[in-house]
Amino acid sequence: MKQFLAKFHKPLAALVIAVFLCFVAVFGYLHGAFDYVEYKLYDFRVKLFANSSRRSNDIIVVFLDQDSLNWADQNKHWGWPWPRAAYAEIVDYMRLGGAKSIAFDVIFSEPSIYGAADDAAFARASSAYGRVAQGVLFNLQTGITRSWPSGLDKPVFDPRSFGASLGNYSLSEEEGATAGQFPIPELRNSAGVIGSINGKADSDGIFRRMRLFTLFDGRAIPGLSAASLLVTGESKEIIDNPEAKTIEWGNYTIPVDKEGKTLLRFKGDLERYPNYSAMHILQSAEAVARGEEPLLPPENFKDAYVFFGYYAPGLYDIFASPISSLYPGVGAHITMLDNLLTGDFIKQSPQWLDMLLTILPSVLIILLVLFSSRIRLTVSGTVLIFALLFTGSVAVYRFGIWVPMAAPLITAIFAFIVATLYGYATEGSQKRYIKGAFSRYLSPKVIEELIDDPSKLDLGGEKREMTAIFTDIQRFSSISEGLQKEYGEDGPRALVNLLNLYLTEMSNIILENEGTVDKYEGDAIIAFFGAPIWTERHAALACRSAIQMKKKELELKAQIMDPEGAFYSPLGKLIEKGIIRSERPLYTRIGINTGDMVVGNMGTPDKMDYTIMGDAVNLAARLEGVNKQYDTGGILISDFTRNQIGDEFILRGLSRVRVVGKKDPVRLFELLELREEASQALLDMAGLWDKGFKAYESKEFLEAKNVFSTIWQRDNNDTVAKLYLGRCEKFQASPPEPDKWDDGVDNLTEK
Repeated sequence: MKQFLAKFHKPLAALVIAVFLCFVAVFGYLHGAFDYVEYKLYDFRVKLFANSSRRSNDIIVVFLDQDSLNWADQNKHWGWPWPRAAYAEIVDYMRLGGAKSIAFDVIFSEPSIYGAADDAAFARASSAYGRVAQGVLFNLQTGITRSWPSGLDKPVFDPRSFGASLGNYSLSEEEGATAGQFPIPELRNSAGVIGSINGKADSDGIFRRMRLFTLFDGRAIPGLSAASLLVTGESKEIIDNPEAKTIEWGNYTIPVDKEGKTLLRFKGDLERYPNYSAMHILQSAEAVARGEEPLLPPENFKDAYVFFGYYAPGLYDIFASPISSLYPGVGAHITMLDNLLTGDFIKQSPQWLDMLLTILPSVLIILLVLFSSRIRLTVSGTVLIFALLFTGSVAVYRFGIWVPMAAPLITAIFAFIVATLYGYATEGSQKRYIKGAFSRYLSPKVIEELIDDPSKLDLGGEKREMTAIFTDIQRFSSISEGLQKEYGEDGPRALVNLLNLYLTEMSNIILENEGTVDKYEGDAIIAFFGAPIWTERHAALACRSAIQMKKKELELKAQIMDPEGAFYSPLGKLIEKGIIRSERPLYTRIGINTGDMVVGNMGTPDKMDYTIMGDAVNLAARLEGVNKQYDTGGILISDFTRNQIGDEFILRGLSRVRVVGKKDPVRLFELLELREEASQALLDMAGLWDKGFKAYESKEFLEAKNVFSTIWQRDNNDTVAKLYLGRCEKFQASPPEPDKWDDGVDNLTEK
């Protein structure tokens, strides 16, 4: 597989991957492969915004609930079904209150068990009101009427403008195309309008859409929600707008899909609408008849569109909606009417936009994965694309647009996986090379940055400003010779163990400070800061490393000089003879310089080292040796380094020197401590030193001598102060000649 993928050039591979995935995605989209997941993600959006969306204030719900059944049984001695006279009272109360209409989500398809007079009472109330919408259900199992009832002259839509698209509103056999279940003649004839209560679920069994009207026997039968408006006198003329994919009905604009269905914006539970129990309506009607104050004043229903439905155990008319799997059946009609009144439908995004959203993010992810050399950019860019797809789809729903989420997200996920696998197969070797090649002399943090962004790694030679550090153990040659002499064949083993301990501890410090270990030369360490990864703090990190190395010496001293430790026994003879000094068994001298250096892979094609070279590197090496001539505490830095490190450290200036082979003098500074860790005594000494050294370079040797003497008396281990004290005494006794003073520059004769 790797060989197969490797033969593709990266751009061609990206093109092949993109074309293949996009083809699969588009094919899957067009054939409904993403529908199930998309429906669930759509329902998530519905629930997220349902309760915060604006609902119509003109809709009221009346439920025949369990409380109503119990009340009727106890107080009216009504069993089930209720007498139609009860519904007549409810209709009369709506008429009294001035409701715009009342729609019954109930099919009264059988005569009342209480006799013809009972049906007549309901019919009289309906006729008197004139704005009752009765329901019809088209269903092959329960429907018995194959055509529109003869003589039934009720308002239906006039769809003359629809042309060929009118067929989209016909019911399929699955939906009950050939048979209708109508109310009994008395009730359908007395109704103001007959409305279809049909609906069809999506492929996952959830109802999300309704039709404005349904074709039956050549008539455009309004849905129950549209019937609630038609019965109030709304126009019957509707106009098809196929370009906009809408139906124009008076002041209403209804978006439709290719099957003539409208996507509903559910507004949450029906509790959001004013809803009353049928029991309370009947009680209020009786109170009004007795001249008493009703529980529900008729005025509550003024100009309201009222829906009546069942909601009691055993009577449940329920369906699965995006809001709930047990949503009252009347809720679909209420939602449709709400959307009509508020103009708040959901529109599906055009197919071309769906395709673009499916293809474009995946292409971007493929480009990111294959062509970005920075892992963090790839990951963050991919996460951003996913976040935009998700949040964008959620946000536009808030504005009434259903933008697909499943197809773009799933395709983008596969694009990321495929591109990543290809990248791993073809480029993983590069990352493994970086890790293997640099793990010995770069810190894990730096290696991870290189793996993140291999472009930072320029293995060819380049010139850049960096800081070099050279270390050397004082008198290590004597220690090596002594071990050979005193321990014979065991000497090299003890030497290697000691040196490995030292080099490991010191190298770890360099790596932890983002430095690069160039090489080991015996006991010496050569390292640099600022490559392969550039950092502006290269000088400060080198100085910090040097101070930490000197502190690590003290810890190693305790380990080496511990009589119970692993090193004391093999080194005992050298300690007794003073070859290894007990006060400082391993004493490191360090030289640091900053400047332009050449860095890169150097060597032959078979053996190369990532190393540095240049005059600035050589000066760092010289400064390491100069420590001995000034008897410092172990760390010398150049003025080039001093200019880079600010006030982060405590230093003291020393003489300017001309190193061997250089004409221009270099100012020396002894690096003493991190400022944040300096004692007050050290701070006082540094301030006093600056005063004394300024006097020294001004040839005010008496003043300088007094200062150096004070420092020496306070700390007899300060050999640098002792050195300059001796110089002041010498120059005070025999002042230097002007041509030999040379502004205090020391000319060094040793490397």
